[in-house]
Amino acid sequence: MADHLSTFVPVADAIAALLRPHAEVVIHDLATGRIRHIVNRLSRRQPGDASLTDIDGVITLDEPVIGPYAKTNGDGRSLKSVTAVLRDGRRKPVGLLCINLDVSMFEALQSVSRDFLRFADTSERPSALFRGDWREEINDVVGQFLVDRGTTLAAMSLADREAVVAALESRGLFDVRNAIAYITQLLGLSRATLYKTLKVVREAS
Repeated sequence: MADHLSTFVPVADAIAALLRPHAEVVIHDLATGRIRHIVNRLSRRQPGDASLTDIDGVITLDEPVIGPYAKTNGDGRSLKSVTAVLRDGRRKPVGLLCINLDVSMFEALQSVSRDFLRFADTSERPSALFRGDWREEINDVVGQFLVDRGTTLAAMSLADREAVVAALESRGLFDVRNAIAYITQLLGLSRATLYKTLKVVREAS
């Protein structure tokens, strides 16, 4: 009987080597309902053990890739999992390649980040510190723009550039002495490019 799963073992080993020690990679044999190969074990399972929930949770084998979906390891760690359906030369499903990524550390980092980014209940900045600080206002406008657009300064398109310049113009920030030099440096533009963009914005308004 042909061993169709043997060709996938190096694939599993390669994925495990790349993601070690954060991901467990398992090959399930659909013919026997048992684990054929497992690398970077996050669980106590071994080759030859029953596949159990890894197969029971698969609703359909029609799709080549199932997931990603959430799982919980036996020790309580959160896993992000994805399953690839392995087929023989006649396209018959013969196995499953499951990758279980331990995301518990990312959840912990997210919690720590949330704590660090939490401000006092009063979210207003102390006016005495920021009154008249036009640089801070420019930073606020540009920073909020990037968040709203889901982009970065390096990735801004021409339309983005014109939009952020329009936002700065609406706040009267180009009328502030020395603001042009600061904005060109912040946006990574030449003075000529910034003036050209500002001209386009003003003519359109």
